[in-house]
Amino acid sequence: MKKLFIALGVLAVAGSAHAADVGVSISVGQPGFYGRIDIGNAPQPQLIFAAPVVIRAPAPHVVYQPMYLRVPPGHEKKWNKHCGKYNACGHPVYFVRDNWYTDVYAPHYQKAHKDDDQGKKGKGHGKEKKDKGNRDN
Repeated sequence: MKKLFIALGVLAVAGSAHAADVGVSISVGQPGFYGRIDIGNAPQPQLIFAAPVVIRAPAPHVVYQPMYLRVPPGHEKKWNKHCGKYNACGHPVYFVRDNWYTDVYAPHYQKAHKDDDQGKKGKGHGKEKKDKGNRDN
């Protein structure tokens, strides 16, 4: 009986370890991303509704800035059911159109962050070389 419990324990641990290895990472600017987006200096968003949607009133004397969200089709229609997934139930929310996200925002975001990444890489390599040179002296 003791061996049965040990075997079951080992199987449970092995199964959970295997499940932990599986993961998907999708970030802003990619086609499968849903969530809050930062408009920043991106072109004016195309919205599903002209006015922001608010499900629950915020606490008295609390004012939230509007959020811009890309959500899966249909979530905006039943927002009271889905707002908790985005931590947005008490916030004014603008839903951006899918075609604006994929055709305008995502390319803008990727270009802006590609430039940032290249700038960081260039600075990092120069610093490493300088540090190595100082150690050798």
